[in-house]
Amino acid sequence: MKTKPQKRHKALQPLSREHHHGLLLSWKIRSGFNKGIEPKRIKAYADWFFENHLIPHFELEEAHIFSILDENNELVKRALAEHRRLKRLFSETEVEPKTLSKIEEELEQHIRFEERVLFPEVQKVATEAQLLYIEKIHQSEPFNDNLDDEFWK
Repeated sequence: MKTKPQKRHKALQPLSREHHHGLLLSWKIRSGFNKGIEPKRIKAYADWFFENHLIPHFELEEAHIFSILDENNELVKRALAEHRRLKRLFSETEVEPKTLSKIEEELEQHIRFEERVLFPEVQKVATEAQLLYIEKIHQSEPFNDNLDDEFWK
């Protein structure tokens, strides 16, 4: 049974779009493995994505989204722990297929958790003023991909 997509408040929609690009990163890593691409090439793209997209995304969530819920909220604790774990995985300097696989799996699980569990909870408790503030500070920007090496094609 397919679940219907959640109606996202427009203040959170840019973050959900960023999540979509994170899911595409996981797909690109999987595609790279399926095509037998050299892990160094996959890691170079993953590092670029982390630096240019994930770090600013994590910072925004941690500063402005998670704070809508109580800091002792189990969902927030889980999201923060997952952010830390993902940062550690991306920071690995050795190019290990195992690490890339973990990034691919854990990033996807993390995004699904935020989209299906955390964001609906945030949306439920956020005041209109909090949502308006998020909307004001975080506008949707066009996604600029790094197409120097499209190994996934």
